[in-house]
Amino acid sequence: MSEEKIQEIVRLSRTDLDGHRRISEALTSIKGVGKRYANAVAKTSRFSMDQKIGALSDEERDELEQIIKNPEENGIPSFLRNRRRDHETGEDNHLIGPDLELKEDFDIRRLKETGTYRGWRHKIGLPVRGQKTQSSFRSGAKVGVSRSRVKAEEEEE
Repeated sequence: MSEEKIQEIVRLSRTDLDGHRRISEALTSIKGVGKRYANAVAKTSRFSMDQKIGALSDEERDELEQIIKNPEENGIPSFLRNRRRDHETGEDNHLIGPDLELKEDFDIRRLKETGTYRGWRHKIGLPVRGQKTQSSFRSGAKVGVSRSRVKAEEEEE
């Protein structure tokens, strides 16, 4: 078995990746890249699925990063992208890292400004997607019965 040089930490898309992990596994450490998208990137690239990401050269890593950032040019289907039918452009995009975080913040801000139900729930810190709140989401400042008011009512009795 030939001993190839594996880089310990690989920098890809502004994220440090473990060089000893397989390509598809290591890519999931990047924010915005899940298991299915990472597998699609690994399969559309010319690299072996079992190859370690630390064994790639700088040019090969740049090629891998371009596949992640430009999925439409590399044959990755649109249903695997995380930004389908973008609110502003209407296109299918795939965002990673800080770009994804920034876009999520803008989306939440837009919901709050338009006064939608979801925006209102974001504003007051309650769950947005229909979860029950009787026993969950009890920490922090929420709308409901406050302890001081309950104590005041007990003292009056």
